Amino acid sequence: MRIDISINNGGDVSARYLTWAAAPLRLRLLDATQGPDIPVTISEDRGPNGGSVRFCATQNGRYTATLKLAMPTNGTSVILYVQGKFGVPSEADGDVSIVVSDSDLELGRLPVMVRIRKDANQLTVAERDRFVSAMAQLNNRGTGRFVDFRNMHVAGLADAQAHGGPGFLPWHRAYLLDLERELQAIDPAVTIPYWRFDRRAPNLFTTDFIGVPDVLGTVRFGPANPLQFWATDGVQGILRRQLGASPGARADPNILSETQTLALGSSYQKFRIMQGNPHGSAHVNYFGGSISSIPTAAKDPLFFLLHCNVDRLWAKWQSQAGRYDAKLNAAYDSGPTPTSLLAGHNLNDTLWPWNGIVTPPRPSTAPGGPMAGSSSVSAPGPSPLVRDMLDFQGVVNGSAKLGFAYDDVPLP
Repeated sequence: MRIDISINNGGDVSARYLTWAAAPLRLRLLDATQGPDIPVTISEDRGPNGGSVRFCATQNGRYTATLKLAMPTNGTSVILYVQGKFGVPSEADGDVSIVVSDSDLELGRLPVMVRIRKDANQLTVAERDRFVSAMAQLNNRGTGRFVDFRNMHVAGLADAQAHGGPGFLPWHRAYLLDLERELQAIDPAVTIPYWRFDRRAPNLFTTDFIGVPDVLGTVRFGPANPLQFWATDGVQGILRRQLGASPGARADPNILSETQTLALGSSYQKFRIMQGNPHGSAHVNYFGGSISSIPTAAKDPLFFLLHCNVDRLWAKWQSQAGRYDAKLNAAYDSGPTPTSLLAGHNLNDTLWPWNGIVTPPRPSTAPGGPMAGSSSVSAPGPSPLVRDMLDFQGVVNGSAKLGFAYDDVPLP
């Protein structure tokens, strides 16, 4: 007698990834003699420093470390729910297993990962190396898929698809999600880490990680760091001129702290002024070079860690203020009418370039194609709307979750 275990409605290994949000867990007893239901216990088996998971018979109930249930012997599936235990993410792929047992007999197990975006300064060496390796492969010395992401940020500037309005945060959330899914196609254990630019980050600004600029602004990497081969626009290397002390050694006091950012206001209209400070200040206060200008910022891989923190601040504000529901005016200001803002900034607008629209007022090109899919979640689909970016943890609608979470942003 054995048991079949599947997660996220998929039997493939690519579906075996969790966040803090609930995911469906399907169990089915195999090779059992027909008769009364068989009592089983579901629990976890964690590896050293592994993630931790919790179980519940219903999606919105109380999650526990173990769960007892009765399995039908006729092969009928039983559906329950599993989520990562907040504060205990994985460090490696498959470092925690879901185990189903009958008394002392193990009937089946499924290795999973609690895959969470983390503080770049706190990554393990292995996590750091997986990320830089995946980024380098996506770039492929300037010839890889990363070209599309570079072009997205440039082409979207002229027609204000990504900046200058309320769509700034949703657009960049979609942008990060698309990039992250492409990285996960290379290494499914990778997430984009975030740079907390209001704190010093000595472990990030090293030659083994994001690089250290010399006096001319040329970023230097260690001999084992594959980012040394980074190239954009046909030119190898990264230009990042340091202004004053390194952010690895100090935090700029003129950049709003996390506490100050979260206190900007309880409505999205007030909160989104963070596009100027801390976001804009983080771009220009530490460095000159590519990172300090919108048309060139995405040439530097540091850009994505910076924006991951911008997105984390929005996510934390959403969690603390309860701003996931697109129906709430305080969750997103789309203007008094559905089309009162620039295209791409209204709540029900599709997001360029994933919508493929190349007629005015959209840009004349749409690099990258549709949004990359995920085996763990179905949202947001190939052509996301602005509103699809709000409920990223599936708080309002469980099917809306986007498959990412942050290490310090719990479910509300």
